[in-house]
Amino acid sequence: MINARAEGIGDKPSFRAALKKRRCLVPANGYYEWKQTPGGKVPYLFRLRDREQFAFAGLYESWDDENGNAVKTYTSITTEPNGLAVEVHNRMPAILPRQDEEEWLDPEAADAAQVTRLLRPYEAYLMNSDPVSAKVGNPSNNDPSLIVPTS
Repeated sequence: MINARAEGIGDKPSFRAALKKRRCLVPANGYYEWKQTPGGKVPYLFRLRDREQFAFAGLYESWDDENGNAVKTYTSITTEPNGLAVEVHNRMPAILPRQDEEEWLDPEAADAAQVTRLLRPYEAYLMNSDPVSAKVGNPSNNDPSLIVPTS
């Protein structure tokens, strides 16, 4: 699964063990969401105002496929949107403030309630968003123009 909802994550069989033992940070310097408009979907790039790198809360798994090959996967955790993100989408990644990253990764913190309290909307005033080119919707595009605001 690409995303896991923070709400009730500790109760879901598919995530319960990973939440206790296999938490990770997913580094990013931005993320895209699409806003539905009368003219079609418009992509927005969300970043921190200071343009610093940040991390989503994530979970990882490692398992063997039918041929015995190790398969490593991860999922990003989403939460309710903050006041900025809600204008574009009904979810946002659970961005961890730097001071919470160590606690999220702490292997001794196995209590679901202890770590899930960290999964909350990031402060909207610390972020911004800009509409960007629809070229971001095509995975074959990978160049600096994808982060240039269109307006």
